[in-house]
Amino acid sequence: MTSAYIGERRGHLQALAELLPAYGLVSRMVGDDHAVLWVWQPQSGRQTLVFATPAHRGWLFLWSPGGQCRADDPDRAAQALQAVLESAEPG
Repeated sequence: MTSAYIGERRGHLQALAELLPAYGLVSRMVGDDHAVLWVWQPQSGRQTLVFATPAHRGWLFLWSPGGQCRADDPDRAAQALQAVLESAEPG
């Protein structure tokens, strides 16, 4: 993989990570060339990994269970992550 591709992936994940504290979420970037974002909701104890991947028209954030959002809208992704991690029972 090229460093531009790696840098773009990390840039999308970093943009999302910067917004998460405002939604009560904690995050940490893990991995080097294949970075993912670990996201945790302290009150519920729920967590997930967020991937940034290129798609047909730009980049997508993907997370479990079944979440996805365009990477050019990190605020929407943060809202969706907050909703899924707060509403779920601790696992």
